[in-house]
Amino acid sequence: MKINFNIEQNSDIPKYQQLVDAIKNAIAQKELIIGAELPSVTAVSKSCQLSRDTVFKAYLILKDQGVIDSVPSKGYYVTGETRKVLLVLDTFKSYKEVLYHSFINNLPDNFITDVQFHHYNIDNFKTIIQNSVGKYFKYVVMPFDDVEVPEVLGGLPSDKLLWIDWNIHSKTDDNYVFQDFGQSFYNALVEAKEQLQKYESVHFVFPSYTNHPKETETFFRKFVSDFNMDFQVVTETKNWKINKNTAYISVSDRFLGQFLEQCQELNYEPGKDVGFLSYNETPMKKFIYKGISVISTDFKALGTLGAQFVMSNESMQQYVPTKLTIRESL
Repeated sequence: MKINFNIEQNSDIPKYQQLVDAIKNAIAQKELIIGAELPSVTAVSKSCQLSRDTVFKAYLILKDQGVIDSVPSKGYYVTGETRKVLLVLDTFKSYKEVLYHSFINNLPDNFITDVQFHHYNIDNFKTIIQNSVGKYFKYVVMPFDDVEVPEVLGGLPSDKLLWIDWNIHSKTDDNYVFQDFGQSFYNALVEAKEQLQKYESVHFVFPSYTNHPKETETFFRKFVSDFNMDFQVVTETKNWKINKNTAYISVSDRFLGQFLEQCQELNYEPGKDVGFLSYNETPMKKFIYKGISVISTDFKALGTLGAQFVMSNESMQQYVPTKLTIRESL
């Protein structure tokens, strides 16, 4: 049969993997249906300018995954369905990478995941969603604080849409997997109360440029009020100078670098002279300095539950726990 697979000769993705992805995509788009015969190894080799070994390797991978099969002297044919999933995240950060890998690693081999980032831009968000309607088996989307988000997502079938991470704009009957930026954050601060009370004051670093939910600041203020602690809310960090005997709680990793640099300049020891509690775990925070204390949801669990929704025909409404991890910085 006549079908062209687009292979980029200068791509960082191995050519055999590009061919695997192209065939899966053709199946997902119904360009290849179950029972359809695939072009021969020789034909693909010539049309895509690939070695026979590269084509054969791609076909072998697809065969191992149950997507295609072969009959001696007759060739290869499609045996299984391939399904495409859209995953829309806010921005690419290290903890979102944990979510992403957990998501794709918990999906079967016959699923293809397209990842897009909206960067909190409503026009970008509209384009991503509107161009995706009807093209995907399931949609997993991270919303943000814009009044147009509900209307945009209203164009997707609700039974195929999963809202993740932030409970904003969703309705009670929507499918969701959320973290709690309010009460769970407060509970984690209570758990860290003994460490925070070692310091004369607690400063909450909530930069003006952050898209972090405001409810976190609200529950911080409740915490310091409930336990009668001296505090400040820091919104400008560019020229901010850290103070001795102060604990810092930050929702921005940009401030972590400033904090550690100033500690070195002033000869302050984190965990003794000053304290630091960071929002969102990343793979490196356990190794930075002697370990950075964190309050974080389980991004691996977010990804795993997202994959479960994709593979299931059932509704999903869950909150992922937020937990405190104490390390030497506090």
